[in-house]
Amino acid sequence: MMYTVLICDDDKDIVSALEIYLTSEGYRTVSAFNGEEAVAAVREGDIDLILMDVMMPRLDGIRATAKLRESGGNIPIILLTAKSEDTDKVLGLNIGADDYITKPFNPIEVLARVKSQLRRYTTLGGKSAAGDEDSALRNGSIVMDDEAKSVTVDGEPVSLTPIEYNILRLLMKNLGRVFSTAQIYEQVWNDPALGSENTVAVHIRHLREKIEIDPANPRYLKVVWGLGYKMEKMA
Repeated sequence: MMYTVLICDDDKDIVSALEIYLTSEGYRTVSAFNGEEAVAAVREGDIDLILMDVMMPRLDGIRATAKLRESGGNIPIILLTAKSEDTDKVLGLNIGADDYITKPFNPIEVLARVKSQLRRYTTLGGKSAAGDEDSALRNGSIVMDDEAKSVTVDGEPVSLTPIEYNILRLLMKNLGRVFSTAQIYEQVWNDPALGSENTVAVHIRHLREKIEIDPANPRYLKVVWGLGYKMEKMA
């Protein structure tokens, strides 16, 4: 299957370089040079992943990401940021980006991140024709059907991004076990956990907002101070 990657950056040289890297690996590419063009491209065609620059004219990458998430889409979005844009990295994750790559980037790192995000996205999107009861993970009112790749809370479907789904699956398969942020990052992102604390914390918070009645006082997804996170076992 040929995947389509949308490359959005106001620097045409960067777009051209990314097109070369990605097409050489068998990806189809679509180009945009500001956030408005990126949003329009997603609405017009089948896009499987977005590489989105943060600093752009007309509509920056942060606001473009927010617009795309508001429409309910779960397409993986990887932000391209400068080293000085640490606050933008956190903000981007807060509003729905899945990952970020710091400029200047290594082509090998870009390809690895793209492959990793696409693998999670397509795995989560793969529906089976018939559900298998044995594939369901249950904890309290949360039910995760890993064959159908679906999650319900109190019988109501919950829409999760691939990252959120995989964090929840990890914790539901290991009820009561404490995972450090580094362990979560390494098992879900399949990358070394260097400076991963903020990234994991943001996704945990998003997950709480979707599965907890009161995210500020979670019943399920608990923090163990100084150690990490766990899924509390419920009857």
